[in-house]
Amino acid sequence: MTKAENPDYKRGFRINEVSMAKKAKRRGRPPGSKNRKSLGKSVSTMDVVQLRAHIEDLQATLSKKVRAQRAYFEDQLSQLGGFVSKKATAAVKAVTSNGKSGKRAKAKPKYQSKKDKSVKWSGRGMTPVWMREEMKGTKLTKESFLIK
Repeated sequence: MTKAENPDYKRGFRINEVSMAKKAKRRGRPPGSKNRKSLGKSVSTMDVVQLRAHIEDLQATLSKKVRAQRAYFEDQLSQLGGFVSKKATAAVKAVTSNGKSGKRAKAKPKYQSKKDKSVKWSGRGMTPVWMREEMKGTKLTKESFLIK
């Protein structure tokens, strides 16, 4: 199609200008988006009382959303079976027990001093000072302090 045959060209429109205008229209913010700076201007024009009221409204909205989200996630986790909320932890711990709950029983003593019968050692950990001192310079071994 030549320039003379194109009806847009006869009317004074150029094809390149039309397509450039469409491209320019597509740039920038997407359709339906709002100008975010308008919120900042309204906040900057508020006085202190209005700002505090606005902040309280925002905090109330935030806490409501946090509570709703927490309830949702606790529900999701409880469905998985491995989650217990803070409110129910004490009751659940009292009812459920696994093999490793609680403290170990105190170890019974295996060794006793030759000089002082009230000093005893279970055999766990480092060798006590009293045993090292009694073995020093003698032929005594750890087995000689065993309680029979």
